Amino acid sequence: MVSDKIKALETILDALFIPYKNSVPDVLKVTNGMVSEGIITNEREIINDHIAFRTLGVPHLGVSSFEKIFLHYGYKKKDYYFFEGKKLDGYWYAPPADHLPRIFMSELRVKDLSDKTQQIIYRYTQHITTDPVDSLDLEDTEAVGSFFHKALWDLPTLPDYLALADESEYAAWVIYNRYYLNHYTISVHDLPNNYNTVEKFNVFLEGLGIKLNTAGGKIKVSPDGLLKQSSTVAKTFEAEFANGETYEISGSYVEFAERLPLKEFTDKGLTTFTRNQRRDGFESANADKIFESTYNEQTKK
Repeated sequence: MVSDKIKALETILDALFIPYKNSVPDVLKVTNGMVSEGIITNEREIINDHIAFRTLGVPHLGVSSFEKIFLHYGYKKKDYYFFEGKKLDGYWYAPPADHLPRIFMSELRVKDLSDKTQQIIYRYTQHITTDPVDSLDLEDTEAVGSFFHKALWDLPTLPDYLALADESEYAAWVIYNRYYLNHYTISVHDLPNNYNTVEKFNVFLEGLGIKLNTAGGKIKVSPDGLLKQSSTVAKTFEAEFANGETYEISGSYVEFAERLPLKEFTDKGLTTFTRNQRRDGFESANADKIFESTYNEQTKK
């Protein structure tokens, strides 16, 4: 029997996913393509490997604030990742039930950025003097769901956005899109045989006209060979800024993951594998390139 806590968590995840799905055109394009191809009969059959969020490492915000929501609902904090070039920290969180997605949260190391960039970020966030999650009733699923779409700081001006993007495209993405869902991930190893590897699924995706992120190659592979990932390139949209100007910026995207079985289980001659028998966690080298799905080098190709 599904506990009330898990049901509440499912409601919160829906509150995140529905607006994301409606504003990321590739979600529907991929889902409809999968139904047309007979890979699935409806969206509910898709296993969501993980969802991801981007945050700013400033007082009262960042991972230490945002994670409280998911820890409250039974997620367990796991490994730490460091992205030196992008000046990011990251963590992943294991779900309280196997049918729920893992979570990957990253945080911009604001103090590692130039003084100019720090000043812009602090100008937008300095009015936040307490952790906004602390004032949330975490048992109120409607309040938690709406929090994900709440503006915690003012809409940026276009000059500020461009100045941030000049040093950190991640910073610019967060200052405009805020803590909106960055991506969700289709678990391809759970699909039928003709589509159950990233290689096969990428062929299907490109057949739909989906543009894939080529940073580090279309398929990002962990050193142990057991985690393979690819992603779409984020679609751009015309964003309106505080000064009334508009500019094309990146939205969110879709990721695809294949988790291969661990050697100890393949050695036993098994042909089907449970979630616990497959490679878990994440890989910093893979994630480093997946981040670039929203970067100009990919979106402006």
